[in-house]
Amino acid sequence: MYEQDVVVYDSRRYVAPSEHTRPTTERPWIRWTLTIIAILFMLAVLVLPLVLVFTEAFRKGADTYFAAFQDPQSIAAIKLTLLVAAIAVPLNLVFGVMAAWCISKYEFPGKAFLTTLIDLPFSVSPVVSGMVYVLLFGLQGWFGPWLKAAHVEIIFAVPGIVLATIFVTFPFIARELIPLMQDQGTQDEEAAISLGANGWQTFWRVTLPNIKWGLLYGVLLCNARAMGEFGAVSVVSGHIRGKTNTMPLDIEILYNEYNFTAAFAIASLLAMLALVTLVIKTILEFRYGDELAGTRRH
Repeated sequence: MYEQDVVVYDSRRYVAPSEHTRPTTERPWIRWTLTIIAILFMLAVLVLPLVLVFTEAFRKGADTYFAAFQDPQSIAAIKLTLLVAAIAVPLNLVFGVMAAWCISKYEFPGKAFLTTLIDLPFSVSPVVSGMVYVLLFGLQGWFGPWLKAAHVEIIFAVPGIVLATIFVTFPFIARELIPLMQDQGTQDEEAAISLGANGWQTFWRVTLPNIKWGLLYGVLLCNARAMGEFGAVSVVSGHIRGKTNTMPLDIEILYNEYNFTAAFAIASLLAMLALVTLVIKTILEFRYGDELAGTRRH
């Protein structure tokens, strides 16, 4: 070891990294080539389609664009999408926090199985999950006759859309919180309980402040997926225009009817909601990257 490679700091010896400890040894032209290829790929696959959505939406002018949002069926689709998200996201927030709390704070039989169940919506096609709800709550399903006798509508109604959306979006909050809460451990909660705090006080004053940014991050992702879900909602909705069509379903119908301007106008609204989510997500990662680092371990 050469003398110039040793730096003395606070009475401790620190070995300065030399050229041989660089993480990569590729030549500059290789790094630049890979970087350019990655940028071009993202521009072609991500940015270009987004630009085309807004271009097609405004192709016939701003008046035609805003007229698309005056159609009663499109208004109903927008309202239904917001309603479903307003129901599904808070429920997933509650159940996601509960699941993350149980998995990260306690040891119990079946813990690994519960963790696997939380990941199930990631591996199952949304269309399959919608079919399951039809088999359970449809007229010919297991609970269909009883629901019909009780005059309760789930399939081809708002409750079915909410259930399908909850199933598809459930993992987002739980999977953001589980690694974060596991990384934090139980020391803070144990200290609060030893000082006389009850379970509710411990959660509100200790656990929640520690997970607030990870929780908000998960809520943003959950909300974005809830508003953009198509497959599961398409199966359970019945495509009743003005009643059970969400924005993605309304876009499909408008496009199939060759009403391209209206279809791209509604699509641009979904895209803008996604961009707002992306901006907030980026701000959170930039300002609170250290606190969110634990959520990147899954």
